[in-house]
Amino acid sequence: MRYQEAIEWLYSTQMFGIKLGLDAPRKLLRDFLAFPAHTTKVIHVAGTNGKGSTCAMIDALARSLGERPGLFTSPHLVHYRERVRVNGLEITEEKTATLLTELREMVSDWEHHPTFFELTLALAMRHFRDLDCSVIVLETGMGGRLDATTAVPADVAVLTPIGLDHTKWLGDTLTEIATEKAGIALRGKPLISSAQEPEAQLAIERAANETQAPLTFVEQPLLGYSMKLPGAHQRENAALACEAMSAAGFQLSFDVVQYALSTLRWPGRFETLTDGTVLDAAHNPHAAHVLVKTWQEQYGNRKVPIIFGAVADKETAEVLKIISEIANHFHFVPISSPRSLPLSDFPKLIEGITYTLSETVSEALTSVDAPRLITGSIFLLGEVKGLLEEKDQPFYSTSQ
Repeated sequence: MRYQEAIEWLYSTQMFGIKLGLDAPRKLLRDFLAFPAHTTKVIHVAGTNGKGSTCAMIDALARSLGERPGLFTSPHLVHYRERVRVNGLEITEEKTATLLTELREMVSDWEHHPTFFELTLALAMRHFRDLDCSVIVLETGMGGRLDATTAVPADVAVLTPIGLDHTKWLGDTLTEIATEKAGIALRGKPLISSAQEPEAQLAIERAANETQAPLTFVEQPLLGYSMKLPGAHQRENAALACEAMSAAGFQLSFDVVQYALSTLRWPGRFETLTDGTVLDAAHNPHAAHVLVKTWQEQYGNRKVPIIFGAVADKETAEVLKIISEIANHFHFVPISSPRSLPLSDFPKLIEGITYTLSETVSEALTSVDAPRLITGSIFLLGEVKGLLEEKDQPFYSTSQ
C-alpha cells in the first residue's frame, strides 16, 4: 500500500472501537516481532495530565545523553506520524506504509481484529526495534492496567498527576481511576509518581505494596534550569522526568539536563505561534486550572478572547467556569470528531460572559484577531495548527 491508502485502512479499524486488555496486544507484538530487545530500557508513563510533556522531556534527556530513544505518544495534533519518533524524528511515510501493509496482511484472517491503537503501538514498537533504540518512552492511551502499552515490559513506571477523566472506562471516583492508572506498576521495578491528591496517592501506595515496586513521590519542582516550556507545572514534569531517567540507570549532569530542557518544544502545551495565538489542550478541570495559572504567570491579569471546542463526554461546564477567569469573550466551535459537543449545548454550560457560536473553526479564526487563546480538545488544536501553518490536517479523529 502507498502511504495514503495505508492510513485510510488504519483509520477504518476505528470501527473496532476501544478494547482494554493485554492478551490481544501481546499476541500482536509477539507475532509482529515488535517486543523490545533485552538491552532496551523501557519507561512507561501514565496519568491524567502532563503525560505527553513528561514523555517528551524523558525523550529529550535521553537524546541529550547520546542515547537513541523511541517515543510513542497519542493522540497526534496534525498528522499521524507525530505519534512515532526516533531521535526526535517522525517515522517516514514510506516506513509507515511498509509496516501497515505488513500488519494488514498479518491480521487479515484474525478472528479478533486489532484496534487502531493496538496496531499503532505494534507499528511503533517494530520501528523502534528496527532502528535499535536504546530507550523507549511509552505514553499510555487510556488508563494503565489494561492499556495496550502495558503489554510491553517496562523497566520504570511513571505516574503524572491523576484526575477525573475517561470515567466511562476507568471509574467514577479518583480512587478507581488512580487504581487503574497505577496498574502499570511492575513487580520489583521502580514506580515514580508526581505529587497526587490523597485518594490517588493511597491507590498508588497500594499498587506499589502489592507489586513490591520501589515507590518514589516527586514532591518538588525542578529549579535552577532555564526551560523552553512555560508554566510552573512543567518544572514539576521535569523533576518527574529526571527521576524516571535516574531510576532507569542513567546518570544526569547539569549540562545534560540544561540542554534538554532549554531546547525542548512540545506543540499544543501553552504553545505560542508567531502571530501571538496561544494553544493549550485544557480538556479537563485539572488542566484548566493549570492553564489559568500559566496564563497569569505569563500575562498577569490580561483577559483574552478564547476559541473553545470540546468532545461530548468531558466536564466542559467545569472547564469553562475555570477558564472564564481569563476570558473576555468565548467563541465556541465544533471539532473534527464524531464526539464533538454540539454548538447548541454551549449556552447551557456558561454564565456571566459573552459568547459567539461559530459554525466552523475557520470562521472563528477569521473573526478573532491575535492575541487569542485556543483551548479545549486536542483535536481542535490540531485543526487550528493545520489551518494556520498550512499543514495536512487530520481527516479522522480518535481518542487514542
